[in-house]
Amino acid sequence: MPRTATLGALAAVVGFLAFVEFTSGVLQGYYTPMLSDIARNLQIHDADVNWFEGTQLMLSALVVPAFAKLGDMVGHKRMLLISTALTAAAALALPFTDSFWVFLIAWTLMGFYVVWLPLEIALIWSRSRRMEGRSVITARAAGLLVAALEGGAILGALLGGALIDVLPLTIVLLIPALLVVVCFFVILFGVKESPEQNGGVLDTVGLVLISMALICFTGGLSLLRLDGGLVNPWSWAVVVLGLLLIVPFVLWELRHDDPLIDVRMFRSPALGPVFLTAGLFGVSVLGAQAPLSTFARTDPEVYGYGLGTTGFATSLIIGIYLIGMIAGALLFPVIARPATPRVTLIGASALVAIGFLLFLPFHDAYLQVIVNMVIVGLGSGALVAALPAAAASAAPETQTGVATGLTNSVKTVGGAIASCVFGIALLHGVASTSGGAEGTAGSLAGYFTVWIVCGVTALLAAVLLLFVPKQAFTDRVAEVDVTPVV
Repeated sequence: MPRTATLGALAAVVGFLAFVEFTSGVLQGYYTPMLSDIARNLQIHDADVNWFEGTQLMLSALVVPAFAKLGDMVGHKRMLLISTALTAAAALALPFTDSFWVFLIAWTLMGFYVVWLPLEIALIWSRSRRMEGRSVITARAAGLLVAALEGGAILGALLGGALIDVLPLTIVLLIPALLVVVCFFVILFGVKESPEQNGGVLDTVGLVLISMALICFTGGLSLLRLDGGLVNPWSWAVVVLGLLLIVPFVLWELRHDDPLIDVRMFRSPALGPVFLTAGLFGVSVLGAQAPLSTFARTDPEVYGYGLGTTGFATSLIIGIYLIGMIAGALLFPVIARPATPRVTLIGASALVAIGFLLFLPFHDAYLQVIVNMVIVGLGSGALVAALPAAAASAAPETQTGVATGLTNSVKTVGGAIASCVFGIALLHGVASTSGGAEGTAGSLAGYFTVWIVCGVTALLAAVLLLFVPKQAFTDRVAEVDVTPVV
């Protein structure tokens, strides 16, 4: 097939997948403005809403390795359809229940959307296998997908906040569910399957072992955040058990002919730093969102720090941050072509570090926080787009789905650890009001801890990427099959 026709066919696939990521962004932004309304409808305390995030993070850590591997085995489109169907079923259950436990289960299962982006990157990499400049094409497509994701998150947050004030909660919750249903049919009729599937049998023993390890580890972190959990030896025991269970998993995978996760990839000079970068990046991109919001809402006249912003002014900070992420995602392939993806990744990590470390001297004014978050957003957007694309280009041909999925899984684990650490830091030494009474805001020292940890972990990621081979994440030198692409 001529190059222009091949690129046109791939562009059509990317266009349909961009709608999928737009839907993912709507899901991530839509519900945030109405969490208090959901809590009142379920008759639960606002603090119990944190269970929604915790259980969904746990599910994402479990399903991404399995779905990524199955995507390599039986087709990325097929697993994309299955995950979308599960997400749609869960989203459709939310409007029709007022039971906390039913709502929690449905909310958790809705987290299957986390596998969409890794599967999409693997599908694009597979379909572009005979194209010149394959890694750049994949990086550019990843940037477009992330731009669609963040655009959906912005629109979702604005739409959700507007509708919850004028419509019943049931109708408001039904709208994103219907969008996911439309997304299913877009994938079904608009996206073609990966041209090659590896086949094989799923490593169920490895799946059980890694699932037990992740459940124990993330569950133990959740227990640490409970009142008295930090001094409870059982909480630490569950965390340690989760870490110890990784040992039998690794030993099993090394002996297996077709492992769920080829753990040897972690020893790769190109892939190892990418996975570590993803974990370190998860600290800021997943763990720092809630502290940013609560810091902005803290009244400086009462506590002596914070911005005292309204809900709308706070959403503007988040919106501008997301716009920065869109710009970073779109700029990554443009800069990566002359500078190489490796150098661009280093620069993106450095931007995240600079943005968070700027909070230490500059956090007293609204404009200062905006500037800091724009810098963080530029680097974060590039990393969100670049990490799965870099993993796909550096992974073995039979492990592209697993490699892209691992960037998501490791990022989620990093976010879970950060969420625990930041929660403990903000609870330690609750701030006092200007009159000396004990308040409900976190301490300023806790926020300094958040900014330092986010800045240092991003800086460490940039240092790790210095040890990656200079030509990593570029097109492989391989024999090209002369059979035309159909």
